[in-house]
Amino acid sequence: MSRTVLTREQVLEAADDLVRQHGPDALTMRGLAARLGTAVTSIYWHVGNRESLLDALVERTVEEMGAIQPTGRTPATRIVSVARRLRGELHARPHLIAMVHERGLTERVLLPAQRALVREAHTAGLRGARAAEAVRAVQFQVVGFVLVERARELAQDETPGRERPRKSASARKDPALARALARPADPERLFTASMRALVKSLLAQGST
Repeated sequence: MSRTVLTREQVLEAADDLVRQHGPDALTMRGLAARLGTAVTSIYWHVGNRESLLDALVERTVEEMGAIQPTGRTPATRIVSVARRLRGELHARPHLIAMVHERGLTERVLLPAQRALVREAHTAGLRGARAAEAVRAVQFQVVGFVLVERARELAQDETPGRERPRKSASARKDPALARALARPADPERLFTASMRALVKSLLAQGST
């Protein structure tokens, strides 16, 4: 019988599965070779060293994310739509955040969204440094929010059933506030509200 020839895409697919399941630290060339039933030298032949492999995985994931198309009638609503889409893409790929952090490739991952944000900033009348500030503010808000969400998820996994914090004095003075804070946060609603407020403030600069 003829032996199946290993391809670069098969190597990347196996590496991606390994990182999704166990994180970037679990990705070793020897472990990947064992997973594929091949020699370590064959892995190096197809993808180079581990650093090159991680870079290739980031590029592959960015390609999967594809171009981000804004929706909505106004620049503000379209920018919020880009932010929501980017958050969704990152949230669906927690392994990507870890890889990007390890390789210092955050800017590369954000590039598709950045292009859409630049277009909308220009449409809103922002130029130069103001446009750049608006684009970066939106990107930082998205990434920061996703990182907080991820940290909360990991904390809940490690300490399930953790006791809720006690009510503060200010909360006791405002029963409605206390009740609201006692309920679990709605990340989608919170993200959208905060992003709308941020974008409104940023775009107001275009009229000054």
